[in-house]
Amino acid sequence: MTQIADKAVWITGASSGIGEALAIAASTRGAKLVLTSRRAAELERVRGLCADPSMVAILPLDLIAFDAVDATKKAEAFFGPVDVLVNNAGWSQRGLVADTDLDVYRKLFELDFFAPVALTKAVLPGMRRRGGGHVVMTGSVVSKVATPMRSGYSAAKHALYGFTDSARAELWRENIRFTLVMPGYVRTQVSINALTATGGAHGKMDKSTDKGMAPERCAEGIWCAVEKNRDELLIARYERIAVYAKRFFPGLVSYAVKRVNVT
Repeated sequence: MTQIADKAVWITGASSGIGEALAIAASTRGAKLVLTSRRAAELERVRGLCADPSMVAILPLDLIAFDAVDATKKAEAFFGPVDVLVNNAGWSQRGLVADTDLDVYRKLFELDFFAPVALTKAVLPGMRRRGGGHVVMTGSVVSKVATPMRSGYSAAKHALYGFTDSARAELWRENIRFTLVMPGYVRTQVSINALTATGGAHGKMDKSTDKGMAPERCAEGIWCAVEKNRDELLIARYERIAVYAKRFFPGLVSYAVKRVNVT
């Protein structure tokens, strides 16, 4: 069991959405929090919503261009070594393969794959010396079922799934746990902030996202999964059907995905 009370928990992408909800829920559990995103003012707002703001530090970072080792030193200067790392920051995508600039794919991989890998590698030496730790990776339903308009996002989340599986298999004997979280639609700004084919912001709230689960419900499910040391958490409503169906009826899922009206 991984209990986060009195533990140093570092959450990226903490200025809104799932990250914000994770921070607030963790604070009620007694965690000592380091919150990271690009927007310092929003991090301050989230800190004010936490149960004990004195146990919350903010560390603004641009995870597209940063030094993971230096960032980890700064994070650990607040409350000591990181016990739980939550790699939550990420971009989604809204663009067709034929139209999407290669630079957009690179940006998606930098934030959605390379940043969590870099931070994980940066905290691992300390976790190994202390004999334990927990890393949470925020994947997506598209980690298993890719859809149109999300080719780069799906590819990065597939890659994150593979990395997490390998890391878990290598490090479990050292009591370092990995939980891969695969949310479905969650009511956040993810579609508004999604990258278009040319790298701009999509700027629209998708209907499916707007009707998604509350981020607070998603966050509670994630912390419960961490506490139980679950390897994976598929937290979704009807979207989970596609994940299960792909295992047993891949042709049917392929047929449906080709014809789905995705925005």
